[in-house]
Amino acid sequence: MAGSSHGHTPAAWTGVTIAIIGFAVAGAFMVMAEPLGFWAGMVIVVLGGVVGAVMSAMGLGQSKSVHPVHKVSATAEPASVES
Repeated sequence: MAGSSHGHTPAAWTGVTIAIIGFAVAGAFMVMAEPLGFWAGMVIVVLGGVVGAVMSAMGLGQSKSVHPVHKVSATAEPASVES
């Protein structure tokens, strides 16, 4: 999607970064056969989603307006195919 800025916000970057750290923690503890550490990692993953949602609500996410890539022009005509 050329020109799209979907997900390029502080809220998205922060939420995804926290979630990746959570997956790494959970994966490490899974290999070490430590269930408590695994579940702690899963809590960190969920925390990443919560932090991202809170930051988005604070105005650090993408606006709710229609994104330019998704706008549809009412005056556009179908493309013609020349043989």
